[in-house]
Amino acid sequence: MFIDTAIIKVKAGRGGDGVVAFNGVKMMLGPTGGSGGNGGDIYLEAVADLGALRKYRRIKSFKADDGRPGRSSFRDGHRGKELTLVVPRGTFVKNLITNTWCELATVGQRLLVAKGGVGGRGNFHFRSPTNTTPKGAEAGLVGEGSTLELELKLIADVGLVGLPNVGKSSFLNAVTNAQSPVADYAFTTLEPHLGMYYGVVIADIPGIIEGASTGKGLGIKFLRHIERTRILFHFIDAAAVDPLADYKVIRAELGAHSAGLLEKPEFIIISRTDNVDEKRLKEIIKSLKSLKREILPISVLDDASLADIKKLLNSITV
Repeated sequence: MFIDTAIIKVKAGRGGDGVVAFNGVKMMLGPTGGSGGNGGDIYLEAVADLGALRKYRRIKSFKADDGRPGRSSFRDGHRGKELTLVVPRGTFVKNLITNTWCELATVGQRLLVAKGGVGGRGNFHFRSPTNTTPKGAEAGLVGEGSTLELELKLIADVGLVGLPNVGKSSFLNAVTNAQSPVADYAFTTLEPHLGMYYGVVIADIPGIIEGASTGKGLGIKFLRHIERTRILFHFIDAAAVDPLADYKVIRAELGAHSAGLLEKPEFIIISRTDNVDEKRLKEIIKSLKSLKREILPISVLDDASLADIKKLLNSITV
């Protein structure tokens, strides 16, 4: 199952307590209590793994290690071990307590989400000319805690959109090493799949149906992923009864979800051309000419027909 949203609770470690201790060696009397170690911090780190949010489906609460208490002989307690939680690149992180947010957009980017508590000072730190035997020490402070909402929005150079079962997955598999599932029924793709074509990231977005922007079919769950793509490849099945009507259905749903989607550069891909004769293909192209988009007929069974679209992919600057 593809998980693209999660809500988790994080709690940084508590600081260790300072200690009260004294030197027992004759002629060397004095406070020797060390300070407690700071509690462990919690970080989020962006990784390339698209399924990194899956672990948060079952585990909802995370806590970093507490700092250790101070010891005698001026020895400070060990710092609590920090905790790093991984999220996919392109994850929006919203702190539901402070109502602030941040995006982790690049692999390796880290975000401190909970600061560990400061360790308490031992009695050695309270010595003075007027108090040579301090008998008090500080307690460690509690670590920060937050509730975080994680939402993944895919970042891709090219997004493949269209009605269900129009050949998007087959195309992705043909031009990349992706293994997107393919079958002769609607909604074969139930989660986004990514492929890489010489550095160009291609996202196979699950099929959209009329009413998707209001929750029908797979609903808006995947429409938001299209927001993060630079270019749209709009797939239309050559065997469709009315290709222009199919095109308008998708455009209407994109616009209903976000008007900005209609402003993205778009190429029309007539897929599965091996299922129609040349006369029918010319009729389809003519019916779509009024859209003033570049139209590329393809069949994954014909390598020659993929040459133009590969040339287009080669021209995309990453």
